[in-house]
Amino acid sequence: MKNSLYFNIKVEEGIFEKIVEEQKNIGYYTLPEQDISYLEAYLEEFRSKNDDNAIKDIAIIGIGGSSLGPKAIFRVLQGIRDFDKRLHFFESTDPASIRSTLNKLDIKNTHFFVISKSGSTIETISVYKYVLSLLKAKEISLDYRFTFVTDVGSKLEAHAKSLKAFVLHIPINVGGRYSVLSAAGLAPLLLAGVDVQRLLDGAKAIKQSFFEDGYIKETLLKKATYYAKNSMNYNINTLFAYSESLDYFTDWYVQLWGESLGKKQRNSSFNVGLTPVGLIGPKDQHSFLQLIVEGLRDKSVTVLKVENFDDKIKIPSITLKELEDLDLMNGIAFCDLINMQADSTIEALLDKKDIPVDTITMQHIDEENMGKLIFYYELLTSIVGQMMDVNAYDQPGVEDGKRILKGKLIEEKRLKKIR
Repeated sequence: MKNSLYFNIKVEEGIFEKIVEEQKNIGYYTLPEQDISYLEAYLEEFRSKNDDNAIKDIAIIGIGGSSLGPKAIFRVLQGIRDFDKRLHFFESTDPASIRSTLNKLDIKNTHFFVISKSGSTIETISVYKYVLSLLKAKEISLDYRFTFVTDVGSKLEAHAKSLKAFVLHIPINVGGRYSVLSAAGLAPLLLAGVDVQRLLDGAKAIKQSFFEDGYIKETLLKKATYYAKNSMNYNINTLFAYSESLDYFTDWYVQLWGESLGKKQRNSSFNVGLTPVGLIGPKDQHSFLQLIVEGLRDKSVTVLKVENFDDKIKIPSITLKELEDLDLMNGIAFCDLINMQADSTIEALLDKKDIPVDTITMQHIDEENMGKLIFYYELLTSIVGQMMDVNAYDQPGVEDGKRILKGKLIEEKRLKKIR
């Protein structure tokens, strides 16, 4: 993976040392080197309790950090290989979405993951209750039908122990939105057929490059410094990914960036933040790009490219009546065309001379490169958080809404008793 910056800035002194110190306490930094023997043991036990060939669908019941990471990875890899199992996601309380997802499942041959770090996420538990009731109504065995992924000692773990079910843990010091490389993301991906060790190898390559003075260190520090120092002017960060398969990755980035950096500063009550926007090229060249090029100068742009798509389908050499001028595209591979479009966007942005631009180029799409991309963005988020003097690992704004929702549920229950 290559990251090229089209701007320059002096790195703030001492920021690298702060990240070195921070990694002693923040758990996601350790995930690339983890021993996955626990996952291998889980897979072996899973196969001893289930007919692995009969399981055709894997469904994740989770929200936010519990679903966006594995969803992003599986979506990308689906484009390059066939998987024996399908991955589905219950990540909303929208009844239409719940029914739509259920209609895609062979429920008798589905294994369900219930993922909640706290173990008490209302959205997750509400959908779990509904799925559980359906299984019981259809008299489908619940034995080893579920894998619960949660914190050690959570109430969800206690519930899981009342069933014949699998239980995996998220490390206590790993936050939900940083948990994709923990059991929360790796276990369902492993069952689906993803090479999770290669994911970790990619993440480890970025980690080593950063902490051992490799190629990515200076780039990440400069980029983070620029974002933090210019956060009042360029307060919108757009990730322009030139592959449809990266659409869920941009969703993951939006959650990571927004929930981590939109905070009050540690040593003041001043509100800060950087607004993330996920775009897909070339589609959004015909919409949002207009706003970037001629709108307010409050946006930075990262263009994410794939160098080799490993798919060489071409535009046929056909001449269309009245459209002869477009024969110039004849014989061009679509993978070359989409990168020409990306390069044209980059050139158009640079020509303006007042839009901060950088490019990230993935050599090709596979587990290792996705691991690199994920850890790159986690590191970037941590560095910007340090420089903006915010805690990138809590979410008090989200917790406020959760408390209010719980109060509404308590009041609704009280009113039902009165009625």
